[in-house]
Parts: sequence; C-alpha cells; structure tokens
Amino acid sequence: MGNRAYNFNAGPAALPLAVLQKAQEEIVEFKGIGMSIMEISHRSSEYEQVHNETQQLLKQIFGIPDGYQVLFLQGGASTQFAMIPMNFLKPGKVGSYVLTGAWAEKAVQEAGLFGEVSIAASSKEQKFMKIPDLSEINLHPDSAYLHVTSNETIEGAQFQAYPDTGNVPLIADMSSDILSRPVDVSKFGMIYAGAQKNLGPSGVTVVIVKDDMLQDLPKSIPTMLRYDIQSKNNSLYNTPPVYSIYMVNLVLKWIQEQGGLAVIEKNNLEKTGLIYSAIDQSGGFYRGPVDKGSRSTMNITFRLQDEELEKKFIKESEQHGFVGLKGHRSVGGLRASTYNAVPYESCKALADFMTDFQQRNG
Repeated sequence: MGNRAYNFNAGPAALPLAVLQKAQEEIVEFKGIGMSIMEISHRSSEYEQVHNETQQLLKQIFGIPDGYQVLFLQGGASTQFAMIPMNFLKPGKVGSYVLTGAWAEKAVQEAGLFGEVSIAASSKEQKFMKIPDLSEINLHPDSAYLHVTSNETIEGAQFQAYPDTGNVPLIADMSSDILSRPVDVSKFGMIYAGAQKNLGPSGVTVVIVKDDMLQDLPKSIPTMLRYDIQSKNNSLYNTPPVYSIYMVNLVLKWIQEQGGLAVIEKNNLEKTGLIYSAIDQSGGFYRGPVDKGSRSTMNITFRLQDEELEKKFIKESEQHGFVGLKGHRSVGGLRASTYNAVPYESCKALADFMTDFQQRNG
C-alpha cells in the first residue's frame, strides 16, 4: 500500500491496514447479499449476526466472565460521564473519583450535576504527571462506585494496576487503552470506552457492565440513557451505529490474528520502548514529564527545551510523513499516540527521526 502516513493521532486514530482493506473489499456488497452492511435493516438476520458476534469476540478476547453484558451505545465516553451518575448515583450515596487528568476531571464535573462527588485520590498537585498510589485512595464509606480513568490520553499517565474496592463497584473509562493489555475484568462493575482509539472508528461506545449493576435503576431517566433498557433490548432499542460496530468486529478479528492480548501487550511495550528510550537517552534534549512508574504505553508525552524548538520539531516531522505529534492544545508539548494499530515500523521511524533531529539541533 503506497504512502501510508506514520499516524500518531490521538483519536480518531490509526486502524490496522488489513482491517481497512477488508472493509474496502466488503463495502459495496456484504457477504453476497447484494447490499452494503450500511444499507440493511438493523433488525435483519445479517446485521444481527454481526452484532452478536462482535459481543462474543469481545468477551473471548478480553476474558469477560459470565454475568456481564456488552452494550453498544452512542455519544462517546463523554455521554457515559453523565449516564453513570444518572443510573448509579442514588440519593444518600456519593460518586467517588480518582482525579488523574483532563478526562477524569470531565467525568467529575458531570457527576457533580447529579449528586455528591468525593475525590478519593488526586494527582492534580503533581500536574497529573503521576497516577496516585493505590494505597492513597480514600474511599468514601457511602460510595455508590469508584470511578477511574485507566489512561489519561492528554497527559500520558496510565494505571499500572487497579485498586481493590471490595463491594463498591469499580468503574473504569478505558477509552484509550482498552485491549492494549490483559485486564482482570472481574474486578470491575463496569468498563467503558469510546471506540475511536483502540477499537475502531468513532460512533460506537462499548460498555461492559455487570448484570447486578442493572437492578433497580431510577425510573425517571430518559429511555435512551438507561442501561437496563439498552441491555434488555441488546443495544437495539433504536438504530445502532451499524458501520462502527461492523468495523469493531473486524478490529477484534485482527487482534485475534495477532495472537490476543498477551501478544498485543508485548508488541506495545516494544514499540513504546523505542520512543521512551529515545527520550531517556537524549541527555535532557527530550524530557518525558510523566513519572516513570506511571508512563502510558498508549500516549507518550514529551517536551523540548522551548516552544520554538517544539514548533520546528512538529514542522519537520510533518515533512517526513509523521502525523499527529502535536500535544493537546490544553498542555502543549508533543505527544505520540501508539495505539494497538500503530505498527512497529512507525515507532521505529519516529525514534530514528528524534535521534536525527537531536543531532542536528542539540
């Protein structure tokens, strides 16, 4: 395939080339039915098979135990920030949150619209450059749940292990690192993720929720925002984002072909290792601001000594076919997002470019 960019976009982000080619092959006619998957009824047996197979694949690959539902919702992870307190933050209870960065902060703000919020731990004082130690998490006795953001896409800090919350449900926003490594799903009451980083294109949000979380939800919530209704209707209460779900199906099959999550994790550590060592061996030319024990394998953030040099780096990187290396507008600096679908070659090319740039500008 000709000029594929070195795509380090933070989301929507790189998709595996094999997946795009398969989708291209099937776009006009899906499996001999004379129509595209986008043209058929979401009530048809052909679509329903894709829908159910995608749920099964996710259960298999992620090791989701019995007693959990897989839902396909819309509105991105940002809508989940509101749906979670709407459904689970009952009167007299408190929503507990670990504050680790910009996305955790948004989740906290939304929860505050519906009830009382408790910050169980925070790294705000450290400018979010370190995930709080699990021992620092102070769980409010009336917690309805504890919410964590597994990987902060903007700052580049990631949970390396998860807290044990006893009988308080643990809820995780895994938008930017879902399926990047094996996870013990049974520790969680709910895991959710916008698809556009590691699962597929934007348009569908995956929710993995324990059956017992779906009991006795408030009747005052609008129909579309109720997990129990979505679950009872197998996420087909209204038209789902058919094409996005189909694409997630192809991405899951690709993950299976790679050898599953243990292999994916090994590949991710190798890929990001190249870029982190270019930072660490630069003698201070590049600075990785995140504490080494909290570094993300999905979003590598780094700085140069001044903004002029950073601008020069971005400009030259673009001329060399690199895309998406500018840091988020809220924090500046540089960021390489190295999701599952970003190939080893792209990361190797970036590490080489970084070393070369340093030799010319150091």
